[in-house]
Amino acid sequence: MSQLENNEPLLINEEEEEEERAYDETEKVHIVRNEEEDLEHGVGCGGAPPFSWKKLWLFTGPGFLMSIAFLDPGNLEGDLQAGAVAGYSLLWLLMWATAMGLLVQLLSARLGVATGRHLAELCRDEYPTWARMVLWVMAELALIGSDIQEVIGSAIAIKILSNGILPLWAGVLITALDCFVFLFLENYGIRKLEAVFAVLIATMGISFAWMFGQAKPSGSELLIGILVPKLSSRTIQKAVGVVGCIIMPHNVFLHSALVQSREVDKRQKYRVQEALNYYTIESTIALFVSFLINLFVTTVFAKGFYNTDLADSIGLVNAGQYLQEKYGGGVFPILYIWAIGLLAAGQSSTITGTYAGQFIMGGFLNFKMKKWLRALITRSCAIIPTIIVALVFDSSEATLDVLNEWLNVLQSIQIPFALIPLLCLVSKEQIMGSFKIGPLYKTIAWLVAALVIMINGYLLLEFFSNEVSGIVYTGFVTVFTASYGAFILYLIARGITFTHWRFKAESSH
Repeated sequence: MSQLENNEPLLINEEEEEEERAYDETEKVHIVRNEEEDLEHGVGCGGAPPFSWKKLWLFTGPGFLMSIAFLDPGNLEGDLQAGAVAGYSLLWLLMWATAMGLLVQLLSARLGVATGRHLAELCRDEYPTWARMVLWVMAELALIGSDIQEVIGSAIAIKILSNGILPLWAGVLITALDCFVFLFLENYGIRKLEAVFAVLIATMGISFAWMFGQAKPSGSELLIGILVPKLSSRTIQKAVGVVGCIIMPHNVFLHSALVQSREVDKRQKYRVQEALNYYTIESTIALFVSFLINLFVTTVFAKGFYNTDLADSIGLVNAGQYLQEKYGGGVFPILYIWAIGLLAAGQSSTITGTYAGQFIMGGFLNFKMKKWLRALITRSCAIIPTIIVALVFDSSEATLDVLNEWLNVLQSIQIPFALIPLLCLVSKEQIMGSFKIGPLYKTIAWLVAALVIMINGYLLLEFFSNEVSGIVYTGFVTVFTASYGAFILYLIARGITFTHWRFKAESSH
């Protein structure tokens, strides 16, 4: 037996074989390793595996699938509204919000790699049945709310590209077919699925970069917007929205599962660390690309509509037409460039939503089900209410915008139910072993989480104060808020006493 194979498992779960897994061993991407080369570099004896571009390529994929949540139609609408209302002044916040999102996603990846299980599975073990079921329902509601926005975004793009021939409800039905595309691609392996997402992200990048080139925004104002923090009473609401929509609850669950698609030998501590290193690089690159795409959208609308009468009326439904009126046709009409980018954003995000739904359902409930059936159930949960929404709101842009505000509120409510369990889990040595986060990392992570939760709390307070009136509604909101706050405090207190899992640390020899 070689020196590299002589260590005990880093993390041991006695029930591992009996549980639903994110990926079967045959589905995982094999990471090619040269044992002789590793021994030459002292790997396993205190040395670290040398950096390899080939290995980085093999680990590349999960971070880009995760980054789709930063580019979904809901985020694009936040970008265009921030640009139209605040100009270039919130670009610095977009950059730092993306950095905060990266921190959360790296914690999610760390949890998945170090434990070999994803967040939903760990929540199932660490919380009592009633709390677990509440968390599951909240995760499903967050997923459904996000998916409605994404499907509507795709349907709007299809309506534009068909010159209005296909109404929103028809676009919703077409978008629903991505469930079968997802299942078809999944049969050919995770790398084929990741390649399709790479094409969709590239399509978004090219489309919005083309728009950026046609708009010709001011380079100096763009640079000042990124480097100089500015905030005013007029832009505070959009600023809160920029931060609030970056962290998507279902994406936190998704990333901890996606990283398990690679073959990582948990018996070797340095192999786990190697995987974490490559995932950190890959996720950083992926979110940098997403930041650039969001920046393109924000600056295009900042250049075209800031300080105009249209600034406060632009939304996802009418954005394409306003762009067309502002910038004209060109070689290829900007209306269709926008629609192509929006369609790529909607399609990619709905497929990742289906993917996340499978992990969430399987993780919380731990029952085996055919993949096509689980994907169909997950898809139906979003498509059925979305068709109803499309039929009711197809002729009313203003009402559709109000619906979008309610869906953003739904997302905001769910954020603590993904963030708090994640932070509690990655902080516990009983669960993470030697890969638990240190005091500094832990402090920064909790400060970021507190900031995001407070910002979303501000959004909720402002929204309900404007929308809710009457004794009955006020009483309902008061009871809901009290229950909501009590459950958050319970999650924090329960996290302090996580003891269910027992792991054995790597032997020192």
